[in-house]
Amino acid sequence: MSANASERLIEATRELLWERGYVGTSPKAIQQAAGAGQGSMYHHFDGKRELALAAIRRSAAELRAAAERVLGTEGTAYARIEAYLLRERDVLRGCPVGRLTMDPEVVADEELRAPVDETLDWLRGRLAGIVQEGLDAGEFPAAPEPAELAATVVATVQGGYVLARATGSSAAFDTAVRGLLALLAPRTAR
Repeated sequence: MSANASERLIEATRELLWERGYVGTSPKAIQQAAGAGQGSMYHHFDGKRELALAAIRRSAAELRAAAERVLGTEGTAYARIEAYLLRERDVLRGCPVGRLTMDPEVVADEELRAPVDETLDWLRGRLAGIVQEGLDAGEFPAAPEPAELAATVVATVQGGYVLARATGSSAAFDTAVRGLLALLAPRTAR
């Protein structure tokens, strides 16, 4: 089989991990979703764990790229954080990376957990840098520690996903985001 089979296997695993978690994602389900046979799967990957790691790394890279597309733009710190918080998301599905923190098999496996930790650390660090820019410009209403405010932004997004999934409505996510944006509103906007 070709690299195309490898790509199909990774993409199928990404989707299944997002929907079912690691335990709920069987090799047979991956093969069926990818339209690939057992031989193809084991030709490209040593097993489910290696394939899951490739899928988690891909999801982590895509999350970073999506965040950077809005965080790396021109504009005020507030505008960039606002763009990040308001960017289009599949709220009811949750975060494909954040959801893995609720998977006991992923959390217990240091190698599987590493791309999740690295991505969330990267996101907090990237946001902390933007918060520092806003503080330096006198943009924010208070003087929070950049790392604390960055953690609050990430927690609002991840917690918003949980609330939305629990209620079956994106309204809870939207309410959390609006509340945080109101707290962060620049002094000149008040």
